[in-house]
Amino acid sequence: MTTLSPNGAAGARKVRRATMNDVARLAGVSIKTVSRVVNDEAGVHPATAERVLAAIDQLGFRRNLSARNLRRGSSTGTVGLVLEDVGNPFYSGVTRAVEEIARLRGRQVITGSSDEDPARERELSLEFCSRRVDGLLIVPAGLQHGYLVPEMRAGTPVVFLDRPAGDVVADTVLVDNIGGTAEAVTHLASFGHRRIAFLGDAPDIFTANERLRGYREGCLRAGIGYHESLVVMGPHDEESVRKALQGLQNAADPATAVVTGNNRITVHAVRALAGATARPALVGFDDFELADLLSPPVTVIAHDASALGKAAADLLFARLDGDGSPPRRVVLPVRLVARGSGEVPV
Repeated sequence: MTTLSPNGAAGARKVRRATMNDVARLAGVSIKTVSRVVNDEAGVHPATAERVLAAIDQLGFRRNLSARNLRRGSSTGTVGLVLEDVGNPFYSGVTRAVEEIARLRGRQVITGSSDEDPARERELSLEFCSRRVDGLLIVPAGLQHGYLVPEMRAGTPVVFLDRPAGDVVADTVLVDNIGGTAEAVTHLASFGHRRIAFLGDAPDIFTANERLRGYREGCLRAGIGYHESLVVMGPHDEESVRKALQGLQNAADPATAVVTGNNRITVHAVRALAGATARPALVGFDDFELADLLSPPVTVIAHDASALGKAAADLLFARLDGDGSPPRRVVLPVRLVARGSGEVPV
């Protein structure tokens, strides 16, 4: 006898999914009767309905909701969400908020990570469109989004969040990147710091570039001047952050304070500075879990990931409900949370 395995292990044979025909045959009824039962329609004798339900349980039959809805020309009951990295706690908060709004609207969310790869972003977006999602939410990895124009013209609403699209006009939800970083610099300057460094992500990423602009604006506001030697941009891992901090602190005119451009860079910086006798003041963009329990607790520019996800989802569902107004650009506020690491005088 062949052993069946749900995960397709060696020695297992693949079992075909049960169909409506199979249910009808086992229950001894017509396909129309099975259809009425699974769609909870009237006109089926209770005893017959019980036979059909028993056959459904025995065969493990599941309705193909997407195919049914497409035949009717209605919603597939899904929306697509393309993120940079679903494993990043920030994007986990975004995902949860989108799921909550979608659940209230009777829809499910299909999610994928682009890993900051424009080709992967395009692949995921078009795959979701091929599955006939009702709408798309995208954290863009690249600047080319013309591939979405046919889908948008066909009626699929698209909302970009955290970053704008590169070459299409669409609804966009952002946070105040410039204002937040400028506030971080002026906050550090208020404690006497004049040599304030900035560690940011790759400058071709919208948020990284905007936060660099905010850093420059903060330097201007504080009257401390902008120095290229105090800026380190690029994809950062723990080792590169450690080396960057060493270089900034060992310079002839060392940095006495640092602004980090996102939560991952901040975490790498905290690890690199652990146990150091001389630590620069630190303000990080993005809050992160346990930041308030470290020693010292980390001062951050905080913004609500769930608010970002909710605002984007609300825009998407407004479009699905028939809102035909011009594309909107929503910028959500940020706030400085002073905890100790950024309140260190020179």
